[in-house]
Amino acid sequence: QVQLVESGGGLVQIGGSLRLSCEASGLTFRYDTMGWFRQAPGKEREFVATDRRSGGTYYAESVKGRFTIYRDKAKNTVYLQMNSLKPDDTAVYYCAAAVNRLITSSVRDQQMYNDWGQGTQVTVSS
Repeated sequence: QVQLVESGGGLVQIGGSLRLSCEASGLTFRYDTMGWFRQAPGKEREFVATDRRSGGTYYAESVKGRFTIYRDKAKNTVYLQMNSLKPDDTAVYYCAAAVNRLITSSVRDQQMYNDWGQGTQVTVSS
C-alpha cells in the first residue's frame, strides 16, 4: 500500500523557517513528480511547489524566493524548505505525487497527482 507521510510542520514566528518532509513508502516504482499544495482555513487548496525527476522545479508566485523544493530521488522523498515565513503561509500542507511526468502546464493541477499525504499543519504567528 502506497503511503505519503509528511512531517516537519509546527508553529513558527514571522520570519522564521521550517522544513517539511514527505516520504513515500510501499512503492515498487519511483514517482516522477512530487510536490506540495496547501490549504488555509476557509480557502481552497492551492499549489505551492513541485519537482520533476525528469527535470524542472516550479513555484507559486507567492513563495518564490522564500521556499525551496528538493528531492532525495533515491528515497522517493521530497522536502520543502520554507524561509521568511509570513502569516499568509499558515495552512495545512499536503504532499502530492504523480507517477508520470507532468507537462509544465499541468504541474499546478491537483487532479493530475495520483497520491496524497494526510497533511501537516504550519502556523506562522506574530
